[in-house]
Amino acid sequence: MPGESLKFETMVAGLQFPEGPIAMDDGSVVLVEIRRQTLTRVGADGRSDVIAHLGGGPNGAAIGPDGKAYVCNNGGFKWAELPGGYLSPHGAPDDWKGGSIQRVDLATGAFETLYESCDGVPLRGPNDIVFDRQGGFWFTDLGKTMNDHRFHGAIYYAKADGTSIVRAKFPMVTPNGIGLSPDGGVVYVAESLTSRIWAFDIESPGVLKPPQDLLPGRLVATLTDYQLVDSLALQADGRVAVATLFRGGISIVDPRDASIDYVDVPDELFVTNLCFGGNDMRDAFITCSGRGRLVKARWPCAGLRLNW
Repeated sequence: MPGESLKFETMVAGLQFPEGPIAMDDGSVVLVEIRRQTLTRVGADGRSDVIAHLGGGPNGAAIGPDGKAYVCNNGGFKWAELPGGYLSPHGAPDDWKGGSIQRVDLATGAFETLYESCDGVPLRGPNDIVFDRQGGFWFTDLGKTMNDHRFHGAIYYAKADGTSIVRAKFPMVTPNGIGLSPDGGVVYVAESLTSRIWAFDIESPGVLKPPQDLLPGRLVATLTDYQLVDSLALQADGRVAVATLFRGGISIVDPRDASIDYVDVPDELFVTNLCFGGNDMRDAFITCSGRGRLVKARWPCAGLRLNW
């Protein structure tokens, strides 16, 4: 599955650290701009329009059973401009107060905050989100890096109506991308700083089966070299496509044998996320956040159609 066989088309440039892409039925892509603090729609013609100014640091996003967008808001970052024209987040801004889960009406831009804490513990940096067939959602909390310490990360499960949230797995080391297996029985999580992909068997909504022995979960794979894993999407064949930082591409991990294929995204270091769309689910939309680009490619394998 060589990356050089794919053609990457830039749909739009100049975005302010795009992430959390959602492929819509009309050919547009809804995504967040973390630095701009917005939920934004990019049309098939490349035109971008702000849906809502959410504040903080909108990160992962997904469509819920009510047709609204549910956004993981990490509370914001400080920003650094790096050589090569790259923008990079780091640490917490001086006005950081915590993270949240927000719900956005795509038609009006009106939004509300559903969750800011769980059992009295504040959310630190909600990052990525996926809905199950029951209409609830799993999400990761990356934690937060401060000047002299780091808050641990976790996996949460919550109801879309704002009535229930549980912490399903804690602690974790910077859990980032999250996705569900085709049968809905496994939740996959990419752990950024360890470059690991974990699998957790689901016992019931919000409840993970205890792992064997003393392991945190089922280790699917550890990526080699210095490439930090970011957000992910599932292919229809059950393989996990995870965006990688510094290597700048997409690693496709097979949970059955831990084999890894790699697709290079040329001239990029901060490839952060991808989603699938189109009639055949082979249109891949990839956020190249450091340079503010959303790119599109025809993927060799169909992506897994999401539940909502």
